[in-house]
Amino acid sequence: MALVARTLETLNLVAAECRGETLVLARDVTDESSCADAVALCEAHFGRIDCLVACAGGAQSQAFLRTDTELWRSTMTLNLDAAFWLIRAALPDMLERGSGSVITIGSTASQEGSAYISAYAAAKHALLGLTRSLAAEFVTSGVTFNCVCPAYTATPMTDATLANIVSKTGRTPQEALAAILPPSGRLVDPEEVAAVASLLASGQSPNLTGQAIVLDGGPR
Repeated sequence: MALVARTLETLNLVAAECRGETLVLARDVTDESSCADAVALCEAHFGRIDCLVACAGGAQSQAFLRTDTELWRSTMTLNLDAAFWLIRAALPDMLERGSGSVITIGSTASQEGSAYISAYAAAKHALLGLTRSLAAEFVTSGVTFNCVCPAYTATPMTDATLANIVSKTGRTPQEALAAILPPSGRLVDPEEVAAVASLLASGQSPNLTGQAIVLDGGPR
């Protein structure tokens, strides 16, 4: 397994919880050359990449008319461009072997719009579109492409969202949490997302491709 993120300290903490050999690479995936370098190092170290999980993401809440070009571009780069660069670098070897799994981590925002996160929703819509387009283009290649789309998940990103709601609306933390909870009444657990990704990575469902797998806590 290989882990790629900007901060070596964070990578080492995650690696300590992983079983088996874990390669940690401190790279910034918002840089095109860093993505290509990370893929090349993984292929050199392990000999091949069987599964790529493109999971970098982040959102900053902002009214549309206050969304400047810098915020728009940085949101697109982190949530969309990084996945494009990583997939483009890893895919040729998968295609040559005729096997592999590409998993993108989208969001319920990949399928629905929400106020104050227009840049994020646009990027996540595009990420799902990219995933589905690749599945169509390489449908007979033996490589699968799927997008996991969770609702608000118990992560630091959601913690920041809640803090922003509290600071801007005057709601209590409990009221802010209630406003974003899915119908199940609880946040998505990161292990749920990992479990879906593990199934997709296993290669046991070769006909499961081009899908948005939504973890949204049930119908509203």
